[in-house]
Amino acid sequence: MTVQLRWTGHATWFVDTGLGVLLIDPFFDNCPTAAIRSADVACDAILITHGHFDHVADLVAIATRTNVPVFCNWEIADWLGRQGVTTARPMNLGGRTAIPGGTAKMEIAHHSSSLPDGSYGGNPAGWLLDVSGLRIYFAGDTALFSDMERIGRPDSSGRRLDVAVLPIGDLFTMGPDDSLEAIGLLQPRLVLPSHYNTWPPIQQDAQAWAARVQQSNLAEPRVLAPGETITIEAH
Repeated sequence: MTVQLRWTGHATWFVDTGLGVLLIDPFFDNCPTAAIRSADVACDAILITHGHFDHVADLVAIATRTNVPVFCNWEIADWLGRQGVTTARPMNLGGRTAIPGGTAKMEIAHHSSSLPDGSYGGNPAGWLLDVSGLRIYFAGDTALFSDMERIGRPDSSGRRLDVAVLPIGDLFTMGPDDSLEAIGLLQPRLVLPSHYNTWPPIQQDAQAWAARVQQSNLAEPRVLAPGETITIEAH
C-alpha cells in the first residue's frame, strides 16, 4: 500500500490514502508560496491543527463548497458553526477518529491558538495518522516537547513512525536545531520539513537542514517544493 503526501506551501498538506484525500490546515489564497488556489481544492476530509489565520484562512470556503467533514477541536468546531459550516466534527486531545483510509489521533502540541476574529481557538494539536498501513505524524505548529518520544513509540504491532512532518521555521515554532532533537525522539523512517520560507521571519535553508539530518543518521530527510508530491510505501 502507498500514501501520497503533497505540500502546497507553508503548513498545508494533502494526504491521499488511496481511499480518500485528506487536507490539513488549508491556507492558499493569501499564502505567498501556495501552489494552488482554494477554488481548485478537492478533498474528502479536512484536519485542523489550530485556529491561526495561516492554518484556517480558506477553511470556511472549502468546507462550505465541498461539504466534507472537518475534524478539529471543540472551539474551532463551534466557530465553524457560527460561520455556517455544518460538517464540523469536534474532538479533543487524545481522541481518535475514523477518517478516509484509516484513523487520526489528535495529539498535543505546544503553541497558541486564536481564530481570525480574535476568539479563543482552544488547544493546538498535532495529528497522528494510521492510514493504508502507514503511520504519519503531523506535528503542527509546536515547540519541541519531550512527549514526542511517546508519540514515536512503536504501536501494538511494533510499527514505528513512517513519516514525521515537522516545522523548521523557528521564531513561531521549533527551528532546525530543535527539530533534530525532535527527530531523535520520534525516530521516524522519513522526515519532511514544514512551516518555513513563507515570509522572511521564518526563512530557512531547507537543504542545509536536510544535510544536517542526513549527517545525524536519525532519519531520511526529504525536502519538497510547493506543489510537489511524494509517494511513500508501507514497509
